[in-house]
Amino acid sequence: MKIVSKNIFLNDTEKLALNLLGKLLMHRLPEGDVVGKIVETEAYLSKNDPACHASRGKTRRNEAMFGHPGTAYVYLIYGMYYCFNVVTREKGIGEAVLIRALEPLEGIDYMCRRRGTADKLNLASGPGKLCQSMGITKDHNGIELTRGDLVILDAGEKPPYKTSPRIGISTARDKMLRFYITENPYVSAAAVSN
Repeated sequence: MKIVSKNIFLNDTEKLALNLLGKLLMHRLPEGDVVGKIVETEAYLSKNDPACHASRGKTRRNEAMFGHPGTAYVYLIYGMYYCFNVVTREKGIGEAVLIRALEPLEGIDYMCRRRGTADKLNLASGPGKLCQSMGITKDHNGIELTRGDLVILDAGEKPPYKTSPRIGISTARDKMLRFYITENPYVSAAAVSN
């Protein structure tokens, strides 16, 4: 397996949200590598998408979203959970793909300790759980995802997928911008019923 090319992040954001399915997210930690397969994503667009943080322009909170493609945009929700996004398109556009869920592959003991559960299905089946189990924090905001300790790897997988409206948002809920691997038990709970 190799780290994905930087060029993949210049693609159309919807296309990238689909293409990230089956890729691996790896975090190299002192305890060892933690790896999960990306099984659920959502695209957030700069135009005609009021749910996108960039829709009202650049702020201190969303500044990383306008950065270089292939960098991380990490933000805090509800004052306690981090969400991890991959910045897309050209610098200055303000689009990203939210990584909603992972299938744990390596470092599962570490993930269980961080999440306080032995339930493998509950380790990374949602954006907050994903960040907690992978050890992703605000310190990762703006980092490049093709080098360093947090990277995306190409496993050569092109899994079957489904598309649905995004979940967990209050606006633009009708947009078909959520992608997930068909019948994968690790997608977020709300996705299972779709």
